Amino acid sequence: MRIVILVMLLCLTTTCASSGHAARIIEEAGGRDLSSFSSSSKPHWNSNGGNNRRVIDVKGGPESVVWVVQLSDLHFSVHHPDRARDFKTIVGSALSMINPSLVLITGDLTDGKSKDLLTMKQNEVEWIEYQNIMEDVIKRSGLEKSVFFDLRGNHDNFGVPAVGGSFDFFSNYSINGKLGRSQNVNSVTLQNGEQKHLFVGFDSTMPVGLRGPTNLFGHPTDQLLAELDLELSQWNSQSTKPVTKISFGHFPLSFSAPSYSGKSLKDIFLKHSLSAYLCGHLHYGFGKNLKRHHQSSHHFLSLPKFFQFNIHQVSSGSDVNCSFGAPQIEEFWEWEMGDWRKSRAMRILAIDRGHVSYVDIDFKSGTKKTIILPTFPLDSRFMSTSSSLRKYECQVMLPSSYDSVRALVFSVSPIVSVMTKIYDTRPGNLSLVMETSMTKLLDNTARGDLYAAPWNYKAFEDPSPDRFWLQIEATDILGRSTLTELKPFSVNGLSAKISWTWKEFFVMGCQWAALYYPIFWLALYFMFSILLIPKALLIFSKKQYTYKNFIANKGFLNGTAWVLQELCRLPIVWYGMLGYLFHLILFPWFFGQVLPDVEDRGYMTYMGWVVKSYDERGKLDYVGSPDIMVLVLPHLLFVVLPAILVTVALAAERGFYREHFLSCSGKKEDDYDREKKRSLLYDHRRSGNSKFHLGERWIRKVLLVVCLVIFWKHFKSCRALVKAYGMNPLIHFPGYSLSVPVLLAYAFFKTRNI
Repeated sequence: MRIVILVMLLCLTTTCASSGHAARIIEEAGGRDLSSFSSSSKPHWNSNGGNNRRVIDVKGGPESVVWVVQLSDLHFSVHHPDRARDFKTIVGSALSMINPSLVLITGDLTDGKSKDLLTMKQNEVEWIEYQNIMEDVIKRSGLEKSVFFDLRGNHDNFGVPAVGGSFDFFSNYSINGKLGRSQNVNSVTLQNGEQKHLFVGFDSTMPVGLRGPTNLFGHPTDQLLAELDLELSQWNSQSTKPVTKISFGHFPLSFSAPSYSGKSLKDIFLKHSLSAYLCGHLHYGFGKNLKRHHQSSHHFLSLPKFFQFNIHQVSSGSDVNCSFGAPQIEEFWEWEMGDWRKSRAMRILAIDRGHVSYVDIDFKSGTKKTIILPTFPLDSRFMSTSSSLRKYECQVMLPSSYDSVRALVFSVSPIVSVMTKIYDTRPGNLSLVMETSMTKLLDNTARGDLYAAPWNYKAFEDPSPDRFWLQIEATDILGRSTLTELKPFSVNGLSAKISWTWKEFFVMGCQWAALYYPIFWLALYFMFSILLIPKALLIFSKKQYTYKNFIANKGFLNGTAWVLQELCRLPIVWYGMLGYLFHLILFPWFFGQVLPDVEDRGYMTYMGWVVKSYDERGKLDYVGSPDIMVLVLPHLLFVVLPAILVTVALAAERGFYREHFLSCSGKKEDDYDREKKRSLLYDHRRSGNSKFHLGERWIRKVLLVVCLVIFWKHFKSCRALVKAYGMNPLIHFPGYSLSVPVLLAYAFFKTRNI
């Protein structure tokens, strides 16, 4: 009966949790949706236009090309002054050489971390440094301040209870803040000739900026998605020619939560078939192939909601629908930007007659004298699209955009020659099949230098997307030669397959917002099954599984049942583990100072933080979901689950050793039962059978090492929480901090003798 009650309670808890995990604000007079709170705490966007929209007429040649610069994850820190120093030294002169039409800085402008990386909150000194450095960079670059767009990242949002509050240094010191771009969505259109190139940036940081580490995901609201949709649609009815649309934000889609209604950024981007979404957040530490091609799928599969296993969601095939009225292909590229923090990375992105390309530059070795950006043909690994394949196969592309190899060349010194080289890999090695000089397109009012070399592009049609490889070499007047990286291309628009490393897949291919609850409940159900199923067998079937039974009838089920039932013979440990699992579901995990200058501590459950609102109108319920997964899942998977498995192993080892001892000592089970109060160690030593000495229980020694590893992992987590949220482990999270260590220690002590 006890088991039935426990199972019913677990089912009831699951139902309640599933229906109540959405974040809401609970006010004294009633509840209202968190998305409404975000719209009131952040300034409203003017749907009629206003200063969140701007059109820039790009003057000067080359008329067919515009280019912009992206920087991300600067992490200016009082503990690492070299980041700001190198930025000041390198970026101003680089921008002067590149002369971009826009400079996009996609978040994490400051670090907001203590020296030990455990305390996360805003530091005004870092923001003052950012403001001063940017003023200097703008001056050195010779660009107008208005072409710079900086966004808020999660580090810029640590401990910011409300936009416009005393801790919102972004509004006071950022370029967007100084220029009055206070809306969540801002757009700028670059117009050169009849071509329009729309750039839309947005701030999807948490409306209530929790202190880290539970501030990791982007949280677009329904209102933000509606504004983003409207901004991306602004030229749909006014432009007769296709508009290149590019969006930029801080968070990759793998770290962006859905809105309250379940809509996502991906839905909006697919609807408008963006050319690209530019983002940051992840850094180069996870890999340099943090790119992802998204394409709408017309058949229902649940798996793509959780995973994308390769960079290309849909492989490019040969079947192309050229019929009149064929549906538009909904797709876009997601290009994560490397970080300035450690990698000193900068990106130049160009749009050349509808073809979007980019080059990432590494400034770790210092300034660059020459930078080359090939604008056509495109890299078939990271830039080809299904739309370009259809246009080529259906012969509806612009022929003039295919008739030459083109590249932008930026240099501090005059360039005397630019050569293009094309290699064929079909022989099994690189075979040079084309080498020709490129000519600069002359323009007295040129913004930059575009070089072109005519070619017969049809000669390079091939069913293989990576047969032909392109390299461009530029030589300046001082004789310095600069070579681009060899890149495959496909003039007919095919995509070359490339796989992520496991780290790249982990951060780009997994939709963590969708995965959190399935992983959480799967882990809990597994742990409950370890505890409850053996107990149910023991109660209802009246059958006891022992080591003797297993030896007599060996089998996986018998062995598993014996091992798991041994834990049931440690009732205090069994009930303690079961009670702790229910505690994790039903009660707060800990109480912490998650917002600055708020007297009442918030508390965290597996569904998020419950904190008092900054304006004192009520409380915020379940803020920071799924961000809290960075605390919840490691604790479940690397502390609680291993602790349960170790206690099972300790109990099984004791049972095995008991049977072994009895068989070697000649005692019967009932003899042992009558003498069980005597010390086993004493009996064992008197038997003279030294090979079974307690010190020889090597499995127990291995389990002791595992216990120490679990203790160390748990201690580090508790220490991080103490620093992050100003907590006392004995007062603010005694259950979390003490339950597992105490139960493990008791299990180890209890199983020392048989």
